Amino acid sequence: MTSSVPRAKMKAHDNKEDATMRSQGWYGGEGRDPFIHRAWMRRGVPDHAFDGRPQIAIANTASDLTPCNMHLNEVAEYVKQGVWEAGGVPVNLPVVSLGETLVKPTAMLWRNMAAMSIEEMLRANPIDAAVLLGGCDKTIPALLMGAASVDLPAVVVPGGPMLNGYFRGERSGCGTGVWQLSEEVRAGTLPAEEFERFDKQMVRSKGHCNTMGTASTMGLMAEALGMTIPGVAGTPAPDSRLLEAAHASGRLAVELAREQRTISQVITKESFHNAIIALAAIGGSTNAVVHLLAIAGRLGIDLTLEDFDRIGGAVPLLVNLQPSGSYLMEDLFRAGGFLAVLDQVTDLLDPDANTVLGQPLTSFLGGHTVWDRDVISLRENPLQDEAGIAVLRGNLAPRGAVIKPSAASPELLTHTGRAIVFDSIEDFHARIDDPDLDVDASSVLVLRGCGPKGYPGMPEVANTPLPPKLLREGVRDMVRISDGRMSGTAYGTVVLHVAPEAASPGSVLGLVQDGDLISLDVPNRKLELLVSAEELEARKPAYRLVSEFAKADRGWQQLYIEHVQGADTGADLDFLVGSSGSEVTRESH
Repeated sequence: MTSSVPRAKMKAHDNKEDATMRSQGWYGGEGRDPFIHRAWMRRGVPDHAFDGRPQIAIANTASDLTPCNMHLNEVAEYVKQGVWEAGGVPVNLPVVSLGETLVKPTAMLWRNMAAMSIEEMLRANPIDAAVLLGGCDKTIPALLMGAASVDLPAVVVPGGPMLNGYFRGERSGCGTGVWQLSEEVRAGTLPAEEFERFDKQMVRSKGHCNTMGTASTMGLMAEALGMTIPGVAGTPAPDSRLLEAAHASGRLAVELAREQRTISQVITKESFHNAIIALAAIGGSTNAVVHLLAIAGRLGIDLTLEDFDRIGGAVPLLVNLQPSGSYLMEDLFRAGGFLAVLDQVTDLLDPDANTVLGQPLTSFLGGHTVWDRDVISLRENPLQDEAGIAVLRGNLAPRGAVIKPSAASPELLTHTGRAIVFDSIEDFHARIDDPDLDVDASSVLVLRGCGPKGYPGMPEVANTPLPPKLLREGVRDMVRISDGRMSGTAYGTVVLHVAPEAASPGSVLGLVQDGDLISLDVPNRKLELLVSAEELEARKPAYRLVSEFAKADRGWQQLYIEHVQGADTGADLDFLVGSSGSEVTRESH
């Protein structure tokens, strides 16, 4: 990673009125309405702010209740400086922010709502381009989904990861360390008091999770899609180079508005090809699958689960970061950054995929030094030969399920065991610690009722804790299967996003019973319930399962349950698929 960021080639502009600016539909011309729009926006803004200069919205997800994004107000100030310098007018636009660690029942329930609100605010206001400030897991996907639906010019500034965490003198990543150490507490090998003292060592600075979790992954995915200035994603939040990049992104947003280079001109099917390659090479979060499918859906791009396996299945793992490895995001940046990783797989990337700078992503590759080969492996010596997200099919998941082989135990990738079924996360918590639970290391833990409709919102609960009696025997991984998600910071042999979910009519997942044999065969992409079709035809979902499905009679939850699609298509709302553009059809006065 160099100390500077690529600059847009800024064209000379005389700053005279530009009638092509979308904002001139509000501010341009004479009469009552333009007068009202200008008058209410003055508040110390100079007269020439309304002469056709690009109006740049800073879609800002800063919130004290989204701790990972708390610093984005500072980032926004540097964006503003860049916008003014380039001749534009910056306007701060706070948008819905979702804090992954705080929001109940799950932030995923509101990703689509956040995207919808962002879309409507960008469309409703006099905005010519947007700078999208996100960090925590759902904020970058929601920003990209909403902005893609409006199809304005836009650029992403990821908020960046926090500094490395430590425990007992060794690196310990937020999220991953929690999963590891909490299991040691349950096993009786770590005192609870010592675990409690871990928090200040784990979260040492501003920024999002420092593992290759969903937040880090989606920041890098934004860059792989061409939506950041190349080289920016992965910059640690406390690093001054992030503020430099924010300034440059503000300047670039003005140029994007003048060029009218919209998101649909940047993100194409080829862009998703590159994102899938990158996702495998970095050992990224399985949640990226759901988010990329949803972003593609907003743009009307035909992206499927099969594309993830077809494109990324044979890509080597090159990044040695937790939860698939040993290091953290600060180390990745120090070792050469995301572009140094992409250098290793340039031949696999699509050379036509564009960036916000108007040049192909591959044009920024070549010559990026890997400074620490223990953090970033060279292509000829990968951490794993094939590390892409694996898509499984079979009678248990006819519409697909996913698993992250790089975070799984190799010996469990081919496994047959008897099912231990939990009909909700509450059922799981009530029984998993029972010493009389009929479970052994070969069992398959099945957690259902956690899909988009069933929960609702598809929570990150699939990486379930193991039974204490097995932990005491030294067991640290088991095959787990769920229609829910797991944190990108988590690890284990966990089959996720089973579709159709248990709450969907005809779901085989909803028919599994204790003792049924389940066969997992990741090399051959199979997930099978070893029960005859005749037996399954005679079964009905258990009352305990059905009684736990989400029920809502008002508000967002009702709208969500009625319209959410399956995980296999991105879990977006059916009426939000496809871009509807930026046109405002009614006058305001």
